[in-house]
Amino acid sequence: MDRQKVTLRFTLISALIGFMIAVQFQTVTEPKVRDTRDIWQLREALLKEKEMQYQLLTEIRSYEEKLSAYESKRKQSKEQALKDTYLELKQETGLTEVKGPGVTLEIEPVIEDIKLGYTPTSTVPPELLKRLVNELNMYQAESISIDGQRIINTTVIRDINTETKIDGHTIKDLPIEIKVIVKDFATAEKLYNRMNVSKAKDEFFTESLRLSVTKPSTEITVPAYENPIRIRYMESVKEGGGS
Repeated sequence: MDRQKVTLRFTLISALIGFMIAVQFQTVTEPKVRDTRDIWQLREALLKEKEMQYQLLTEIRSYEEKLSAYESKRKQSKEQALKDTYLELKQETGLTEVKGPGVTLEIEPVIEDIKLGYTPTSTVPPELLKRLVNELNMYQAESISIDGQRIINTTVIRDINTETKIDGHTIKDLPIEIKVIVKDFATAEKLYNRMNVSKAKDEFFTESLRLSVTKPSTEITVPAYENPIRIRYMESVKEGGGS
């Protein structure tokens, strides 16, 4: 009887020890996933997030000021408020010419490649232009034009039959100019410095293209958007507030 008790206890202790060893082995063989980015990559990601947050806060503050001004004007003159709002909307959608501080970027073939006998490219890959526009917007660009074509929210940049088109406009000849307007001259200087160290330069260079940035100017002109804007999923409201 005593031998059976000893055997039972030994079995239970062995099972408990085996379970603990299995748990420890599982913990060792399944380490937690760690973030392998270095300190500079983390700082760069943090900087981008802070800039995005600042931009969003600035836009929210701007809209709040517009709402406040609109309410004030509405009490004074409904007709004038509507006219001002209409003109402001035209400016925001890119339907008017804009002048202000900013920078000019130029895209041209790499001369060194031409001297070596390589045939220079006659266009710019649409993906490069899209990434460039996104980067400019991240750095608080307010108005952009590429090769004389105004870029708005609905602009489409794509490849059609090996030709890069911007809302139907074909980019045929290089070099081309990109005009960028920002809110003030200080922001233009920041944009100039950032674009001079941007990875976009390397991306263009791999396509035998050189991206250069001119020094900030107090007056850059960006043309109005000339193509018709198609409005979808909108209907006019009938009198009396019904739909």
